[in-house]
Amino acid sequence: MASGENKQFQLRGVNHLALVCKDMARTVDFYTNVLGMPLTKTIELPRATGQHFFFDIGNGDSLAFFWFPDAPEAAPGVAAPDPQAYRRSLVSAHGSMNHVAFDVPAERIEEYREKLIAKGIEVTEVINHDNSPRQVSREMNDDVFIRSIYFFDPDGILLEFAAWTQELGPDGARHAPATEQDRDRYLAK
Repeated sequence: MASGENKQFQLRGVNHLALVCKDMARTVDFYTNVLGMPLTKTIELPRATGQHFFFDIGNGDSLAFFWFPDAPEAAPGVAAPDPQAYRRSLVSAHGSMNHVAFDVPAERIEEYREKLIAKGIEVTEVINHDNSPRQVSREMNDDVFIRSIYFFDPDGILLEFAAWTQELGPDGARHAPATEQDRDRYLAK
């Protein structure tokens, strides 16, 4: 629910986001049977180098997975948030993929949380993100701009169901972007 116009390129959303899984069958089971995403395309890569599968995530967008038989092991806390420590720290390495947020209707976020729990998925409480110093509110209020729940897929990929509660636009962009030189100032806090 963001407003604004790109005057450079006619971007229409995310065509697909491609991630890497350890076990394609397990990934297909999770994304189709737990999250209900239709499997829409499967590819066997040339020279037996692996597979590339696509799932429909709505609005014509896809979530894709590669499976490589020779892929390195996962690096939690480096390439993605560590499932054992993410409630304390969401930090991941430069160039990493931190998490995937799926847009859901605001009025259904509690229902979706309960559905995930019923399917045996460990999921956070509903988090009301606001503009306060802590950036979260226990209660829904006029300052909350997005509500979220977080959970992991079988490969430790952090997923989010997110529901915008306010229209976003240029007025919400109030902070100067940090540079590499700002690192020490941030770490000193």
